Amino acid sequence: MKKTVRDIDVSGKKVLVRCDFNVPMQDGKITDDRRITAALPTIEYLIEQNAKVILMSHMGRPKGEPKPEFSLQPVADRLSELLKQDVVFAKSPVVVDDSVKAAAEALAPGQVMLLENVRYRAEETKNQEPFTGQLASLGDVFVNDAFGTAHRAHCSTAGIASYLPSVSGFLIEKEVKFLGDALEDPARPFIAIMGGAKVGDKIPVMENIIGKVDALMIGGGMSYTFFKAMGFEIGTSILDEESLDMARDIMKKAEDAGVEFLLPVDTVCAKEFNNDSPQIVCDRDKIPADIMGMDIGPKTVELYTKKLAEAKTIVWNGPAGVFEMPNFAAGTKAIAQALADGDAVTVIGGGDSAAAVEQFGLADKMTHISTGGGASLEFLEGKELPGIACLEDK
Repeated sequence: MKKTVRDIDVSGKKVLVRCDFNVPMQDGKITDDRRITAALPTIEYLIEQNAKVILMSHMGRPKGEPKPEFSLQPVADRLSELLKQDVVFAKSPVVVDDSVKAAAEALAPGQVMLLENVRYRAEETKNQEPFTGQLASLGDVFVNDAFGTAHRAHCSTAGIASYLPSVSGFLIEKEVKFLGDALEDPARPFIAIMGGAKVGDKIPVMENIIGKVDALMIGGGMSYTFFKAMGFEIGTSILDEESLDMARDIMKKAEDAGVEFLLPVDTVCAKEFNNDSPQIVCDRDKIPADIMGMDIGPKTVELYTKKLAEAKTIVWNGPAGVFEMPNFAAGTKAIAQALADGDAVTVIGGGDSAAAVEQFGLADKMTHISTGGGASLEFLEGKELPGIACLEDK
């Protein structure tokens, strides 16, 4: 177990907190502030403990130089509203300079300051000096609460831990608890749902969880690679050709491990990748050569939802179909609804699955929705995340 902010004395100390404020923007306005609100429990705790709070984050890909469209000024403004107190914005194109150091020194206990986008500096993503040392010079303690970037060893996520006492915030604590418990000590039956387009992207996750789950359920574009591996015609459906052997290998590993491997039995197809393209439902071994699969079919929905109703732990990573198109969202929506209606612990692995449950208005019915798509995938693969590995153990 890693130490959290609860395990150290922060009163009167300058606490550097790495957050994930990489929020979507349009015309200079934040269109979704979930990543900001996810950081509030840690920030509010530090304020209550009379810490001097210095927040840092990246936004977008400014590629190591200051670009106004990637400034964190709108985040500082939104934080001021949410915290009901002024957040000092340290607006420096080099992130840390003498004026920023002076502002950090001048902070009173309970005050909050936000640094400019750490990716304005080319050293950040390379985890290089002098930027790591410059960041560290601002604080007495480091708190990492940016799960979404914990799989990256950057100056502000891992490098800084070699300078300062380092612990996790409440968001990382929550992510590690739910993802870790699901993998190591799940209530059973434990079902993993894997969707999305490319089999190759999910193979390491499937290999890691095959020995842990009772059933593995496949949906989304990757289904057609499995169908092809089984010798079926898949028409113009998406195919991850390089992963055909891996698909066969995973099916064999599941069989050897006694894990139920569930593939769609029917599929909703269309001639064109277009919401208005007419639909037909085909059995998985009867897809015509001139059409493509777009969603799981009604027989699969019935099979999958029945199975999910028996589960006590469910991890879901990747949609069942092209849910962005309303006419091909039924399968993904049915799975989301099954998770919402059941009594299982439901862990949504970030990315498109998180977007889907949000889109269907079912986010509040899930036990935990991961804030990091890439990080949650690597966690589920069993990889060590550098932004967490660097934190002090209890």
